[in-house]
This record gives sequence, structure tokens and C-alpha cells, in this order.
Amino acid sequence: MREILTAMVGNQRGQRAVGSVETHVRGFFQGHSVTGEDWDLGPGRREMVPGLRILTVSPGPRADSWAYVTAGCWSVAERDGHGVEFVLTAPVRDERFVDLLAMTAYYHAVQHLDLAHSLPIGEPWQPGSECDHLLVSLPYLHGPDLEHCRLPDGSARILWLVPVTAAEMAYRREHGHEALEQLFDERAIIPTDPMRRSVV
Repeated sequence: MREILTAMVGNQRGQRAVGSVETHVRGFFQGHSVTGEDWDLGPGRREMVPGLRILTVSPGPRADSWAYVTAGCWSVAERDGHGVEFVLTAPVRDERFVDLLAMTAYYHAVQHLDLAHSLPIGEPWQPGSECDHLLVSLPYLHGPDLEHCRLPDGSARILWLVPVTAAEMAYRREHGHEALEQLFDERAIIPTDPMRRSVV
């Protein structure tokens, strides 16, 4: 009985968090079209990120790119009420980015992603791109007002998934996260450009 009650309380906390993240994202992107859809990771995986929603944000007054945001990752690996969600920015609307976020949510449930972590995609993030990894970074395109999201039972940090190349990941392993981000700044990369060249 105690296990059932614990699961129910956890599910309620997760639902409250999902609703709060969605409200936060909609408020931040006021003036943009924001749609949300429930995402089922499929048999054997759905319980890993229960209640996952993925929000799609159109270009608008805050940004000229599309944004895709998770709502539901917080409850997977939260500690003392603090957890993370993810935002991916892209030049176009495409369901492949929703799929990519769903894959990230599952990966996060297993690996507990956080700032300066990375994950392999297994293919280019867009056709013809050299970028086949995602680097978890601060959401520099949107700033701390998007990053920091208050929840009824804690807080979520919305972190940015930056598409990067295998060579850039190798450089980061050797020189560190900050050194790679400095190279990005020096080369003035456009992170949403699928055809950008590797900085190393």
C-alpha cells in the first residue's frame, strides 16, 4: 500500500511540474505560437519519463528560430526538488526535432544529463550536417529568464541542447567545456545552422 501511495504522490508532483514548465515556457515566449503534445516513448520506455510533453514554439518577438522544449524530465532525476528540462533550437519546424527531444528525455532518464554533459545522436541532427552530438549548455540564446523555472515542489533549469560535431567533442574532452564554448564565441557560430563547419 505504501508503494502505491508513494507512486501516486510522485505522479502528482510530476504532473504539477509539467504544468508549471509549460506555463513558464508559454509566458516566456509570449507573442509566439506554442503547441504542446503528450509524448509516449513506447513499450518498456514510457514509465521512464511518465507524462512527457514536448512544446513547439514558433519564431516570434523573442527569437527568429523554432524552439522545442521538454516538460517532464524534471521528475526523472530531480534532487531535493531541483531538476532539468531541455530546449533545442532549430531553423525550421520538423518532427525530427520532437523525436530528438524524446530520445534525449529517455537518455536523461538513464544517464541523468546536466550542464556540460553530452550525448551522441547516432546520425546528423539535420541531413547533411556534421553535427551528430548534443552538448548540454546554458540557454545563451534565451538567457536566465527561460533557464530558471519555479515549480510548486522546487525548480527546473531549462538547459540548451547544442548540436556539435564529434571533433568538437574530442576537443572538449581534451581541453574542457569552457574552452570549447570560447571557440564557439570566437568563431561566432550560428548554432541553428545545420551546415556550419566544425570549429576544430
